[in-house]
Amino acid sequence: PIRGGGPGAAAALGAIAALVRSAGSGHHRLPHTGATRFEDRSKAIPAAALAAEDAELLHRLLASGSVRLRVTLGCHFESDVQSANVIGEAPGREPGELVITGAHLDSWDLATGALDDGAGVGVVLATAHALLDPALRPRRTVRVVLFMNEEAGLDGARAYAKDHAGEIARTVAALESDTGSGAPVSVGTSAPQSAVETLRPYLAPLAALGVAGPRTIDEAGADLLMLQAGGVPVAGVEQDVFDYFEWHHTAADTVDKLDARSLALTAGVFAVLVRALAEWSGRLPPPPAPPHFKAWAAPPAKPVAR
Repeated sequence: PIRGGGPGAAAALGAIAALVRSAGSGHHRLPHTGATRFEDRSKAIPAAALAAEDAELLHRLLASGSVRLRVTLGCHFESDVQSANVIGEAPGREPGELVITGAHLDSWDLATGALDDGAGVGVVLATAHALLDPALRPRRTVRVVLFMNEEAGLDGARAYAKDHAGEIARTVAALESDTGSGAPVSVGTSAPQSAVETLRPYLAPLAALGVAGPRTIDEAGADLLMLQAGGVPVAGVEQDVFDYFEWHHTAADTVDKLDARSLALTAGVFAVLVRALAEWSGRLPPPPAPPHFKAWAAPPAKPVAR
């Protein structure tokens, strides 16, 4: 929230630029990047992230008096280009209803995006691959959507929601994997607890892994916000993100940060949850509006000439 909305709040108070302490929790001199939004785009100001060490240095200097800074930014937006989502399906035994599983293809160009969101792409592809096994094939079709440009405006999610609006009524749930390779902690859905009790027997295998739930969650991924706002129930696997924010959106988001065992566990739990929703004879009720929909509804502001 501070990274995304802090510069806008500063601009509303008359600031001419904003420096935000890196959103990451680590002290390793790696600034953490990401999208910034301005409610009033005509008041967009230059904004940058500072590594934790540099932000703390500024605080110490400010404690001794005023500080003068010169800010030189070389970042810019290129022109939009044509791109695409990638969509595939693991066909169900019965035609008609769908369970959507998603992850996003893009990453910040500081690194390779292994945690954000290469891990998620691996999870949803592993799930689809498992459900192609005739012995595991569920009643409903499971569709994999690898969304393009989640990071800088949810363009893939917007396009999917628009192009597939006619399928909302037969989409019984949507899930996204976008929290790295931490161990699975719990599973959740947008439905109240009373509405998912009949789903619980399908999730029995998770007890042996110590995975809690299903519990009620508000949202299940940025790429699902448009679908959730349109009435599609959402579900997800919550993971241990203790060190996720150390590395994601930084130059250190590389494959060596992946925890292979935890990622395999997450993929297994995700597959169990997806298959449960695809095999279950019931349906989750329409979800409440996602809390962060308004903040994400408008694409990030592009630079204003000054």
